[in-house]
Amino acid sequence: MAGRIRIEREGPLGYLIFDHQARRNAITRAMWEAIPEAAAELDGDRDIRVVLLRGAGEEAFVSGADISEFEESRVGPEAPRYEQATERAFEALKAIQKPVLAAIHGFCIGGGAAISLCADLRYAAEDAVFAIPPARLGLGYGKRNIEDLVRELGHATAREILFTARRFDAREALSLGWVRAVHPKTELDAAVRTVAHQIAENAPLTIAAAKLTLRELGKHGAPPDDARIASAIQRCFESADYAEGVRAFLEKRRPRFRGV
Repeated sequence: MAGRIRIEREGPLGYLIFDHQARRNAITRAMWEAIPEAAAELDGDRDIRVVLLRGAGEEAFVSGADISEFEESRVGPEAPRYEQATERAFEALKAIQKPVLAAIHGFCIGGGAAISLCADLRYAAEDAVFAIPPARLGLGYGKRNIEDLVRELGHATAREILFTARRFDAREALSLGWVRAVHPKTELDAAVRTVAHQIAENAPLTIAAAKLTLRELGKHGAPPDDARIASAIQRCFESADYAEGVRAFLEKRRPRFRGV
């Protein structure tokens, strides 16, 4: 069966699922092209507070780009178009204003590793395996992908990952800061849902402002957009959620935030 990008909803949680189980969730060109629309749909759904990235089945998060397509899609005049599709997919995931969590099990290789680095928080199962292997394929790895790798893991770690092209197990990924925690495989989804629900109970505008600020502070080669940051913070102070948060604190009850 050809791969596809699926969306599932579970209360305030929205799942973006990479589903190509016949090839360990390798991403086809059609799947790359479908990611921006799926990301925009979840980001635009006011009922969704947290977006979760997951691979379908039990073998893999994403085992990489579908190499079986490379001879026709990633050579000659088609190559730039393929690269543009992957670039749009990564940028769409990073543009999601809501918190994005990745639940990583099995293979998280190449394009899968790059997808994982688009998430705000990453959690792994004990069987997770990570690698970025362009050096074994002769590919030139994209500048923005390397920026993401450096931003999340640092220059020295990025050098080792890219130069050696070797695989890292879940515990080593944890020590490198690639993931926040490692769980038994049967407990991964529940553990990530627990974190997601904790986030979903908090004020959406506050989280969006914090994510925007962090993104602006982490930009390469450009100063942060201070005006945009200030506007996002001011919107929090002017919101009904701010009034609700103060009132709930004074009344010693849990606040009911609505994102307005």
